[in-house]
Amino acid sequence: MTALTAKVAEPSPPPPEAGAPPRRGVELALLAGAVLISVLGHLHVGLATTGRIPAPADRYAVGLAAAALLAHLAVRIRAPYADPLVLPIAVLLNGLGLVLIQRLDASTPGHPTAGDQLLWSALGVGLFVLVVVLLRDHRVLQRYAYLSVATALVLMLVPVFFPAVNGAHIWIRFAGLSFQPGEFAKILLAVFFAAYLAANRTALALTGRRLFWKLRLLPGRVLGPILAIWLLSVGLLVLERDLGTSLLFFGLFVIMLFTATGRIGWIAIGLLLAALGAYAVATLEPHVNSRVEDWLNPFASIERGEGPGQLAQSLFAFGAGGLLGSGLGRGESFLIGFAAKSDFILATAGEELGLVGITAILLLYGLLVARGFRAGLALRDPFGRLLATGLASIVALQVFVIAGGVTGLIPLTGMAMPFLAQGGSSVVTNWIIVALLVRLSDSARRPRPAQEAAE
Repeated sequence: MTALTAKVAEPSPPPPEAGAPPRRGVELALLAGAVLISVLGHLHVGLATTGRIPAPADRYAVGLAAAALLAHLAVRIRAPYADPLVLPIAVLLNGLGLVLIQRLDASTPGHPTAGDQLLWSALGVGLFVLVVVLLRDHRVLQRYAYLSVATALVLMLVPVFFPAVNGAHIWIRFAGLSFQPGEFAKILLAVFFAAYLAANRTALALTGRRLFWKLRLLPGRVLGPILAIWLLSVGLLVLERDLGTSLLFFGLFVIMLFTATGRIGWIAIGLLLAALGAYAVATLEPHVNSRVEDWLNPFASIERGEGPGQLAQSLFAFGAGGLLGSGLGRGESFLIGFAAKSDFILATAGEELGLVGITAILLLYGLLVARGFRAGLALRDPFGRLLATGLASIVALQVFVIAGGVTGLIPLTGMAMPFLAQGGSSVVTNWIIVALLVRLSDSARRPRPAQEAAE
């Protein structure tokens, strides 16, 4: 009787945390809307530019719907608790990018790129499925931190031995194909930064000599390795004249260091170093100096009687768009030149979709970044938190740098707008980032076992 009473009196373990509902039906409905918007945009461009429905419209619709459905099934089966907004946002942005590139192809018939971009997008979705299916636990990546950084450095070094394109050594061209290795290196560096900072978070947060306010000088044995890797990465990018990616890596390093330590002083130091570095590079490097001059006076070429440059044409495009835009296929942003489909594709969106359209696109990026940060906040392991923060920061930094450049807020950097711009390496890399965010959000939203709830 005593034993029975004792057994009854024993407190039962707390129930497992309920977690978030899967909400895969919501994701499927949003995907249907994203595909529908993209297909309607494709049809509208054809009618506006040629007066008839484009011939491959049915294949475009079926292909985009099939890719979205395949990605959805992979998430439904292997990551059922993933955030339901991440995948639909990526599909919508990618679909809008294909529409804008198709629209620009109509004005530059000698240089069609929409077909290539569609193939790269299909490859990106395929890699998305592979990552979601094969990567069952994001913590596995932590084991390969040093392999990741070694691979990233090799990828950044190889383009040095290839000819420069538009003044920068960032491309590898082989057998008629070209890709940008630095796009893949940013994911690998985010994995390394997250793994190293997670393993040394206690030393980073509590040790070191106090300098002033809340800033501590971290010991060299802790900060030295990661600082050396970062300096080597940025040095290679400066050698290649890829200032946009070097700025991205610098911002990524500062944000992840701040996330790991919680010390706002690192943000202040990062901004100061960024300003000093930008001044030095802009002064010493002619390629960068010309971009700074264009930024300071974008209408100088008009005053000299040489006609508007790319930045001036971009500003004219935004001004011509007004509030609601001229309509898809009815703008003239193709006058920007060869970069209209890459660096300046946001100007096409601004002219033909107007302030309302460009605001909606930027809000989509903001929502994608916010869902990444939200997954990081909900994760319990330090590596997952830092990795989610780093991946979301990559997207945020890219959007800021590109949007700031084409609107005249900051000098141009030559980066590609995620999902929107022409560029196979960019679209594939961003699909891998989305796959990792899906996996991280699945881990963050998944119900915890009873033994974890009891801790």
